[in-house]
Amino acid sequence: MNQYDQLKWTVNSKKKVLSTPIFDVYEQAETAATGIKGDYLAIDAPDWVMTIPVYEGKFVMVRQWRHAAERLSVEFPGGIADEGEDPAKTAYRELLEETGFKAGRITHLGTVSPNAAIFSNRFHIYLAEDLIPTGETSLDDDELVSCELIPIDEVIASYGEKDYSHALMGTALFFYLRRLYDNQ
Repeated sequence: MNQYDQLKWTVNSKKKVLSTPIFDVYEQAETAATGIKGDYLAIDAPDWVMTIPVYEGKFVMVRQWRHAAERLSVEFPGGIADEGEDPAKTAYRELLEETGFKAGRITHLGTVSPNAAIFSNRFHIYLAEDLIPTGETSLDDDELVSCELIPIDEVIASYGEKDYSHALMGTALFFYLRRLYDNQ
């Protein structure tokens, strides 16, 4: 037994309490290694993918309405991975669907838990380079998106302000900046 085993919990039972087209919510009866018992909620969602497209020294961004926040958000293109879909394929597909750009090269920058306290899924970040504009998007029926080329420095300087406040976008920016730092 290592020093951290006392921090672990065991899921004794799991009951679905809500099902939506995007995620399911489970109530989990759990017991800690120390004997503490509790009921906790967990959201089971498909993996999320975000692509950082770089074209002629600019980021290819999308501006779209975010229903829960009730405002517009500027972010990198991305979306939900289809069941069984490789996240790299999702990155390529979402980029093309939302922006009309094909990626010549997709590089995995990192994978994290979006909020491990309540979400079971993973968030994958990819860099898209050698982009080819097709001029054609393929949006979902309820997807209203404006594709914009924004200078990289402007996006970095604007993060955390006004329309640049999506937390997953900040995570993606971190991975992009870390790659730049590592390549110096």
